[in-house]
Parts: sequence; structure tokens; C-alpha cells
Amino acid sequence: MTQPTQGGSFNSNKSVSLKPDPRLPIFIAAFGLILLPLPFHPWPSLVIGIFGLALLFQTFTLRLEFTSKAMVVWQLERELRTFPFEDWLAWRLLLPGLPGILYFREKASPHLLPILFDPSSLKDQLRKHVGSLEKPQPTSNPPKA
Repeated sequence: MTQPTQGGSFNSNKSVSLKPDPRLPIFIAAFGLILLPLPFHPWPSLVIGIFGLALLFQTFTLRLEFTSKAMVVWQLERELRTFPFEDWLAWRLLLPGLPGILYFREKASPHLLPILFDPSSLKDQLRKHVGSLEKPQPTSNPPKA
């Protein structure tokens, strides 16, 4: 296993491991608490709160590592999955103003990953490694007749 650097290091000989960012799971867990006063509680609060806590756990156990050839997902020092950049067809950050979702498509299948990592470092690394495959955000302007 290579020794990853943290955050936004752009040394081409080393891999980069993204720092965890717990904003999304905390937001989801807090949303579950906000639902408590509703008349049909506690079920929506419990489901959403448990989902937020599960994401919070994953925030601190999962790591994304960018190497020169692939994006690697690690969990507790164990490699879960490797996504070689040569197989990527497209990518986009959904809800980029929030800690949103990373969508990317490989030749075999599409993937959606919650952004449990530093969003700006994630975007920098994606642009560095597969920037030409970035799909622009759809505009809300209607087409002109």
C-alpha cells in the first residue's frame, strides 16, 4: 500500500487521501431530530437519524485515495474497490453547494457516492485526473425559440 498524503497535495508521484467531512451525516441526523415534533413520530425521525449515524460512522472509516491511475476506496486499511480512470465515462458533483453526491459513470455501471470527504479537495482531484469527463451542471434557462 502506498502512503497517501492528506488533503490537497498534488505531487504526481504520490497518492492523495481526502480528509473526512462530517457535514452531510450531521445534517441528515439533525434533520431526523427536526422531524420529532411531527404527529407521526418517532418512525421518520428514527429512520433518518439512524441513516445519518450510519453515514457518520462511514465518514470516519472510509477513505478515498487518488493515485495516478485510479480512485481507490478504503475502509479501515482494507481496500474495498478500485475505480480505474481509464474506465470512467463521465462525472458530476450533484448539489455542489451542499455536501452532496458524487455521480460518476464507468463503462460497466453508474455510481452515486455521498460526499463524506472535503468537497473542494474532491473536486480538485477529479479535475486533475478526469477533468475532461466533467459534465456541466444543467442550466435553468429555457431554450430560446
